[in-house]
Amino acid sequence: MTPVLLSARSAALLLTDWRTATGAPAYEALSDALRVLVIDGRVPQGVRLPAERGLAAALGVSRTTVANAYARLRSDGFLVSVRGSGSVVRLPSGLVGRPDPERLGGVVEGGVLDLRKAAMHAAPGVHEAVERAVRHVPAALAGTGYDTVGDPGLRAAIADRYTERGLPTDPAQIVVTIGAQHAIALLARVLVRRGDAVLVESPTYPHAHEAFREVGGRLVGVPVGARSGWDEAALETTLRRTVPAVAYVMPELHNPTGATMTAAARERLLTVAAATGTTVVADETMGELRIDGAPSPPLAAADPTGASVVMIGSAAKVFWGGLRIGWVRAAPELLQRLLLARPTGDLGTPVLDQLVARELVPRTATVLEARRTSLRDGRDAVVAALRTRLPEWDVPSPAGGLTTWVGLGRPVSSALVLAARTEGVVLASGGVFGADGGFERFLRVPFTVPPADRARMVDALERAWARVGGEGTGERGSLAAVV
Repeated sequence: MTPVLLSARSAALLLTDWRTATGAPAYEALSDALRVLVIDGRVPQGVRLPAERGLAAALGVSRTTVANAYARLRSDGFLVSVRGSGSVVRLPSGLVGRPDPERLGGVVEGGVLDLRKAAMHAAPGVHEAVERAVRHVPAALAGTGYDTVGDPGLRAAIADRYTERGLPTDPAQIVVTIGAQHAIALLARVLVRRGDAVLVESPTYPHAHEAFREVGGRLVGVPVGARSGWDEAALETTLRRTVPAVAYVMPELHNPTGATMTAAARERLLTVAAATGTTVVADETMGELRIDGAPSPPLAAADPTGASVVMIGSAAKVFWGGLRIGWVRAAPELLQRLLLARPTGDLGTPVLDQLVARELVPRTATVLEARRTSLRDGRDAVVAALRTRLPEWDVPSPAGGLTTWVGLGRPVSSALVLAARTEGVVLASGGVFGADGGFERFLRVPFTVPPADRARMVDALERAWARVGGEGTGERGSLAAVV
C-alpha cells in the first residue's frame, strides 16, 4: 500500500520555527527540525515526506536546501528512499523501542518507587462495597460461575451511567470484560485481520498498539499533542488514504497527553470513518477523571446511527486497579461476535469482582467528586514543583486524567529514565507511548501518588536531569506494565 503523504502545506505548518535561534546552514536547520518531528512522533514512521520541489515552495527556500536536508536525514537513518513512493520516514534502530528486562522489567526491588503505572489507591467506599457484595455470594453460587456476558445488575448499572452522561444505552449493548485491556484485545481479535490498517493516535496507550499488532494489524499514526490536540487534517487524510479497519482513539483525557478532542474533531472523525467503513473504538479508561470543566458526552453520542462507535470503559481508574472489571458498549450484533470469539482467550469475568462493581458503578458520580479534589491537589502540586525546579521543561496542567505529558526540550527521555532509576524512581520513557518509538523529548509524569512520594519523585527527577544534562539519547527503557 502506498505510504500516507505528508503534504507540503502540512509540513510547513509543523515547521514554522525551523530557522529560529540557529546559526546553522539552512539545510542543517531543516534536517534538524524534521528529525525532531520524527523523534517526537509528530511525523509518524511510514509517512512519505513532500516532494523536494513542493516543500521548497511551501517554505520559501531553494530545492537544493530541501534536497540536502533529505540527504542528511537519509544518512542518519531517518529517511529511506522507496521506489515509487519517494522519501519515507523511518526511525534509526537505536530509537526503536526494545524491552530491556535488566533495567526496567516487570518487577522492581523493594524500596524503589515504581511510577510506570498511572493509578490511584482504592477509592473511599470500596471496602464497604465488598462487604455488601458478599451478601449476594450465596445466590451467585447457584450458577456455574462461567460468565462471558456479564452480571445483569452490573450491565444495567453501566447502561444507566451511559444514559446519565447523554448516551441512552440498553443493557443488551453491554458486555463485561476482565478490565479494559481485555476489551481492547478481544476487539482487536474480532475486528482486525492480518494486514489490515489500524489507525492509532501518536502517542498512544502502549498495550493497545501491542494488542493490534499481535493480531497482525498495520498501525498508522495520527499526531496528538498535549497543547495542540489532534491534527484534524492528518486525521482525515490518514482515514481516507489508508481506509483502516479500526480507528482506536481516546477522545476524552487522552493517555498520555491529557488532551480532549473538540466537538468539531469528533464530528470530522465520525463522518470520515462512516465514509471509509472504519469502526471507531473509543477508549474511555481515563474519560471520567476530569478535574477542570465539564466532561464531554461519550463519543458515540455524536454518532447519528449509534452503531458504528464502540465504547470501552473500566472500573480500574475510578475505583481501584485491583478491581479487574471493564466493558464494551456496542451494537448487539458486534457483541455476539465478541462472545463467540471470547472462549479461546478466557471463559468469563470473575463473578465476585462483578458483584463488587455492581455495588460501586451506581456511586460513580459520588466517587468522582472525591477523586476530583485529590487529583486537583496532586496535579497542582506536581506541575508547580516541576515548573519551579525544572523551568526549562514544558509542563502542561491537564484538565484531568492522572499524568502530565512533559516536554523535555531535548531527546533524552530514555537517558533521563535510566538516571532516575539509579535515584530509586522508575518511570516510563516517552518512547514507549509511540507505536514505533520516538517521543524521546517527552516524559509522562503521574500526579497520583501521596505527597511524600511526589516530593521524592521531583527530587529524583531534578537530580537525574542534572546528571543527564540533556546530552545524548541514552538507552531505551522498558515497555513493561505501563498503564
